[in-house]
Amino acid sequence: MNRFTAFCAGLAGGALLLCLARNRPEARASAPVRDAGPEQMRDPPPAWSDIDERSDESFPASDPPGTY
Repeated sequence: MNRFTAFCAGLAGGALLLCLARNRPEARASAPVRDAGPEQMRDPPPAWSDIDERSDESFPASDPPGTY
């Protein structure tokens, strides 16, 4: 078996494992997502600003709010 054939076989095996892992029922289940705002929190903070509100609304986005 040459290197290219071994590489392709390994790549195909890895892709198969990834597909099988993604199709497991526990992998598809996700935690419930709460609405934004302190009124939706179990333990809301004592103070809440506009920046806190925008940050909470944008979570889990990777970018901070535009007015940060």
